[in-house]
Amino acid sequence: MKMKDVKALSKDQVQDEILKLKKEQFNLRFQRATGQIDNTARIRQIRRDIARLKTAQSQAAAAK
Repeated sequence: MKMKDVKALSKDQVQDEILKLKKEQFNLRFQRATGQIDNTARIRQIRRDIARLKTAQSQAAAAK
């Protein structure tokens, strides 16, 4: 997910996307712990996407 894509989302969509990614991150942590994870790079990608979303969220709040 690119930052320009994130900026195009509404406030509610950003919040929903964060929740969705946190659930996926939770599931991937369990898969890693049990040795069932296929794509280990996905953990890093999700973590960065969450950071992008939270950054956009805080920038929008600061702009008000």
